[in-house]
Amino acid sequence: MSKKVFIKTYGCQMNVYDSNRMANVLKPVGYEVSDSAEDADLVILNTCHIREKAAEKVYSEIGRLKLTKMEKAATGKDMFIAVAGCVAQAEGAEMMKRAPAVDLVLGPQTYHRLPDMLSEAQAQRDAGRSSSRVMDTEFPIDTKFDSLPTESDFDRPAQFLTIQEGCDKFCAFCVVPYTRGAEYSRSVADVVAEAERMAAKGVVEITLLGQNVNAYHGAKDGENTQDATANLGELIRAIDGVEGISRIRYTTSHPRDMDDDLINAHRDIAACMPYLHLPVQSGSDAILEAMNRKHTREDYFQVIERLRAARPDLALSSDFIVGFPGETDQDFEDTLDLVRRVKFAQAYSFKYSPRPGTPASVIEEQVPEDVKSERLTRLQALLDQQQQEFNQSTLGMEMDILLEREGKLEGQLLGRSPYLQAVHVDLSGADNALDEGKDQAYNGYMGKLVRVKIVEAGPRSLKGVLISA
Repeated sequence: MSKKVFIKTYGCQMNVYDSNRMANVLKPVGYEVSDSAEDADLVILNTCHIREKAAEKVYSEIGRLKLTKMEKAATGKDMFIAVAGCVAQAEGAEMMKRAPAVDLVLGPQTYHRLPDMLSEAQAQRDAGRSSSRVMDTEFPIDTKFDSLPTESDFDRPAQFLTIQEGCDKFCAFCVVPYTRGAEYSRSVADVVAEAERMAAKGVVEITLLGQNVNAYHGAKDGENTQDATANLGELIRAIDGVEGISRIRYTTSHPRDMDDDLINAHRDIAACMPYLHLPVQSGSDAILEAMNRKHTREDYFQVIERLRAARPDLALSSDFIVGFPGETDQDFEDTLDLVRRVKFAQAYSFKYSPRPGTPASVIEEQVPEDVKSERLTRLQALLDQQQQEFNQSTLGMEMDILLEREGKLEGQLLGRSPYLQAVHVDLSGADNALDEGKDQAYNGYMGKLVRVKIVEAGPRSLKGVLISA
């Protein structure tokens, strides 16, 4: 009899990929994915440590799951609670003390060991021990990618593919080097093989993932020497040769690693989408130095200039941190100036919040909360204006849209533009558009690239009509 696992994913795209692979790891030992915790024999919280109070949200969820676990136990049913990801890595020992309901704690580098950890916990429980708890937050010598099953299920035509993990940059605000470890890149052959398996299952678009993805340096041809590694531009060219993969994206990048090969890939490879997320964090040289970003605002402008020369239709996205310790009014004005000069199609902006263990958390010049809030409001107003202007600029354009799921309205599918915009496509007038039945699959369109004319542009999404499949 099969068991059921419910996985709740917090945070970044890499956690989404990791959650899917945990489901794959558990499938051979009899676990099927469940849509609810109440119906599950195993619940996994795959956590993120980037945002403020991330850990507290996890503990609140554990409190709710504890009640479910107790209710199941009262009826003679077992339930295991596992915490995975970056909060587990950063606070594993503390979590084991603070949350007795948690049975397993595993870091992001060890989820391939999940079946063995479950077996150990089950053996302890079967032996009648009052505590059946297992923790593994090591950074193992063996890579988890070598231990993952090759078979995977994909429910959408656009999927994530992790190619690189960890970071050696040590930005002053960031916990990634401490929770994900040093940079590690998968080999070209390994990545291409996974892309081929995805394409065989109907995947059309792949987003290559890494904490510092454009620092990719995977081994070529199975070799593992420093002079036999490929950069991200070379990897994109290799994936471009995979039949069935029509779109390639990557995230998240660092300005310091935008080399000529990668920029030329945007120029030469049609599958390389004209959209790039390139976090800058601040427009102030003083703050960039305090953040240990190791680039200046002028460096960023020069990278953008090179990118736009190679790909004039490139749309840009970025990340911004407002109120970093020591940020003055002029520092913030420099950020606004950078935004006005670059012009972003989309961006993410946040108030600085201290992450325990990072250098920035102990800086004394913390910016008052009300000042951070006021600055964030101003920045987001400017970024929202730019996003709406970019969306408006697509009115009347014809573009290829990858249709991924049903929309909210009858006769409508939702997809993504080359610029990663959400596009609601009206198919009500298309021949054989709608199948009979509750699920309403759209004949010949779901999961496909279709030609669409944009007829309406809102602040967060577009609307279009089908021109041709």
